[in-house]
Amino acid sequence: MARLLARLVVGLVAATLVLGAGAVAAEQWGGIEPGESTMAVVKSLRGTPTRTTKQKVDGYDTEEWVYEDAKAPAGIRRLTVDFGLVTPAGYRPDLVRSLKLDPKPGAFDKDAITTGWGPPAGLGKDGEVDFYFYKEGLFVYFAKDGHAVATMTFTPPQIPPPAAAPPR
Repeated sequence: MARLLARLVVGLVAATLVLGAGAVAAEQWGGIEPGESTMAVVKSLRGTPTRTTKQKVDGYDTEEWVYEDAKAPAGIRRLTVDFGLVTPAGYRPDLVRSLKLDPKPGAFDKDAITTGWGPPAGLGKDGEVDFYFYKEGLFVYFAKDGHAVATMTFTPPQIPPPAAAPPR
């Protein structure tokens, strides 16, 4: 039953993203959009987190909210929301900087990711782990098997590095 629910969630997300493709905007998950959503929005959508941590990042006061187990969305083991983002208007401590999903085993795989988000803007390897990069701000890290999704991190849109000029 849980596996069926997870597949249904993946299918709905995939259909929404494929049908709604267009201009580059930040990817969102469950109504939380990095660079746009605030602490108040996250709390209204997800409720009180399982735990919170205050920390300094690059000299700024930031906060991390973690939703685990029953407080996490269906198919997700842990949802981590990081707050505190430097914007053109200055530092916003209440703005979502990133959103990280740690899915339950079998909830997402490489096929589900490419069906839902299309081909990645870039591919990479972090040690033994493959990852996909999307300019909309999604980073997908795969398990060592190369197929199951280990983590998905949503950030504000990213500009891929320029392609190297071909040798002359």
